[in-house]
Amino acid sequence: MSTFIVDHGKTTLVDQLLRQSGTVEQLSEAEQLMYTPSSSSGAVASGSSNITADSQIEDGFIKRLMDSNELERERGITILSKCTSVDYEGNLINIVDTPGHADFGGEVERIMSMVDGVALIVDATEGPMTQTRFVLSKALARGLRPLVVMNKADRSTARPSQVESDLFDLFATLGATDEQADYPILYASAKQGWAQDTPPKLVASSTDSTSSAFVAESTTMTPLFNLIMSHVPPPVHLDRTGPFSMLTVQIEADPYVGMLYLGRIQSGVLRIGDTLHALNSEGVKVGEGKVKKLFGRRGLARVEKDVAGAGEIVSIAGIKCANSGSGGGGGVNVTLVHPDGWGAEGPQPLPTTPIDPPTISIHVYPNDSPLAGREGTKLTSQVIRDRIYKEAETNVALTVLPGPTSESLEVRGRGVLHLGVLLETLRREGFELSVGPPKAVMIPDPERNPEGKASGAWLEPIEEVTVVVREQYAGSVVQKLTMRKGDMKSYEAGEPEEGWIKIVLDVPARGLIGYMAGDFGNDTHGQGCATINHIFKGYEAYRGPMDTGRNGALISMASGESSGYSMAPLQARGTLFIHPQTQVYPGMVIGESSKAAELYLNPCIKKQLTNIRAAGADEKIVLASPRIMGLEESMAYMGDDELVEITPSTIRLRKKDMSAALKGRPAKAKAK
Repeated sequence: MSTFIVDHGKTTLVDQLLRQSGTVEQLSEAEQLMYTPSSSSGAVASGSSNITADSQIEDGFIKRLMDSNELERERGITILSKCTSVDYEGNLINIVDTPGHADFGGEVERIMSMVDGVALIVDATEGPMTQTRFVLSKALARGLRPLVVMNKADRSTARPSQVESDLFDLFATLGATDEQADYPILYASAKQGWAQDTPPKLVASSTDSTSSAFVAESTTMTPLFNLIMSHVPPPVHLDRTGPFSMLTVQIEADPYVGMLYLGRIQSGVLRIGDTLHALNSEGVKVGEGKVKKLFGRRGLARVEKDVAGAGEIVSIAGIKCANSGSGGGGGVNVTLVHPDGWGAEGPQPLPTTPIDPPTISIHVYPNDSPLAGREGTKLTSQVIRDRIYKEAETNVALTVLPGPTSESLEVRGRGVLHLGVLLETLRREGFELSVGPPKAVMIPDPERNPEGKASGAWLEPIEEVTVVVREQYAGSVVQKLTMRKGDMKSYEAGEPEEGWIKIVLDVPARGLIGYMAGDFGNDTHGQGCATINHIFKGYEAYRGPMDTGRNGALISMASGESSGYSMAPLQARGTLFIHPQTQVYPGMVIGESSKAAELYLNPCIKKQLTNIRAAGADEKIVLASPRIMGLEESMAYMGDDELVEITPSTIRLRKKDMSAALKGRPAKAKAK
């Protein structure tokens, strides 16, 4: 049995492995209707093609099968690690599908104990990116031997020779051993469903002498299956004769059997009815129970089993652990052991993969705006607190601390995207809450501030940022990131092809908060192929204050429904964030001023209806499209004295202190 994880382009590749191994079957026409947009349902019934841009069906199979989470399908990224398995020629191959984005690196770190090998997926045009570096560094640190799959090798822009050179440099930079650097390479097209050990040949078109395309010799994923069987070692190092032990890497909830603890069995054999103890990382017992249910994996389905041995990935029901959110130590990274057969020392916890520290923090409050309670059903601080602590049990990259007030919490994560996904999940569950501006997690400098005093020197998190952008826009990007205390490390032309620039900079985490969500798109003029990625590099000396250049806010000083009549003249004051007929209240931010000063405005004035005709009375009202910001963009945009109000259907920006808006002027600064 072999296990591997994959990085870029992985989800489509896993789809092909599941299909060609026979693990998932083609859907019938009736079943396809469940996954087809209603606009094209008639096409399915009539037997015509039903493939549209938003269809989940491709060739009768569900696309991106492993991205089963609603947010994953909407955003087009993998957020949660998931396990599956295929049966190939009588051998069980376990597959762990991991996120590629560094913000969800905790999902990668917690499953490293389950894998024996790595299949590293690299785009044949772009080559290794920042996410590739992150996942590969974690795998090499555990001594795993990767195999490389160069995906999208059928594209006309593919440059396999240069990508191979970049890959070797990356392995050398990350300190790979000679054995790890001697990796095999396959060339593949996950979309077309083939893999082979030689690059596809460039063949000229028979109809057009000026065009050419890459043609593959293989038509299946069999070469990849064979390489996994030969390159990834079977788990013979796991002893089935010893007592049972397993490190839990994920918790699942089942409405019928309760909590399920997922992990790979490290030693021994487990049977229904066995008694297990749960140990935290210090070896302290935090729970116990009898095994009531035991599940394996076949595709995405859970398969009930009576017995499982070392090397198998299973889910166990019947164990009760203390709540890790309240400091009990239960949840992820708990070792489940059989209490007998360990000798004089007794059972010991299994080693866990170190988790990188969180770098961004936010304060979460109950929603106390004038519109609170109109849309959500979960409003109180206690309900919010319980839900966030429950999330921290399974999300190992999340840290929860007491907030500045009794009703608030400080939540720390890997980035704005990581925290934004958590908040988006909460709002879809019916929560209403308010969130303060994201801040970098600072730590005292142990050399210059050995006692950790608040007035001493500080270290801040630094991110290694990789930007791929068109040459004409590179100057704007570098200028903006340099203003945010960025330090450029390299500037390479021709990446991934002529006309593109690859830039690597070291930027403080706080400098990326507002840039990635908004300014980057403006600086690149909406170029969809331009990318910016980052990974945590380490803590360095605080680089001083930075000015992000945001103007003042346009703030509502009235309560009610906004009107086009009132908003039309306000457009000269700045950029509006709201449409007409939007509910507003005093202190709500309705736009960005064209100047640095904040302005208090009334967007609710209605046109007076009289029987007196005046010149210009029937002038047409013309309103520009407002700037509508999503959750992450709002979090990155808000100032230190503002909050983002989050409800199931609305995201609003507001001032933390709304009393000044009632008076129509800023509050006077308090004397220090």
